[in-house]
Amino acid sequence: MKNSPKLVLASTSAYRRMLLERFQLPFETARPDVDESPLPDETPSATADRLAALKARAVATDHPDALIIGSDQVAHIGTEVFGKPGTVERAVDQLRRMSGQTVIFHTALALLNTRTGTLRAESVPTRVSFRTLNEAEIVRYVEKERPLDCAGSAKSEALGITLLDALSGDDPTALVGLPLIALARMLRAEGIALP
Repeated sequence: MKNSPKLVLASTSAYRRMLLERFQLPFETARPDVDESPLPDETPSATADRLAALKARAVATDHPDALIIGSDQVAHIGTEVFGKPGTVERAVDQLRRMSGQTVIFHTALALLNTRTGTLRAESVPTRVSFRTLNEAEIVRYVEKERPLDCAGSAKSEALGITLLDALSGDDPTALVGLPLIALARMLRAEGIALP
């Protein structure tokens, strides 16, 4: 499309980058420098929604003629949040806690048009039911997959699917970190041609 704005993914996540590549559109990535701490009394879903928009806005100054994609995901049971574990020990602890439970993975998406200032936002929750896991299964999984950089310590797109009883949501890509169905809808609304 002539004179169309460039597309920028406000994320350095390899998972989000791989998902966006499915659209076969050229894009750049930019690291959003934002504090991802929840605000006092903020619900997990509100945190994800706020951070998705904040990430898009954080790189806007450097990209004045762009469509900027921000996304954030918070995994939670009620108000208990499960972030990126970072260590094997924390991943094992998270999976112990999620064993036999249903966890909500709330994935928020924001698309900022820096030409117009328009911000489109959408939230896509996914309910993930973990089967009852024994200690050996948890340790074996963490050793094999090393899910230290994903919220909730389980990669449903890979070996982590074996930890689950069921999952339900409107978009399977939301669970991986970037809801492509919602993003395609937003991009089309901004005049980007997608099949």
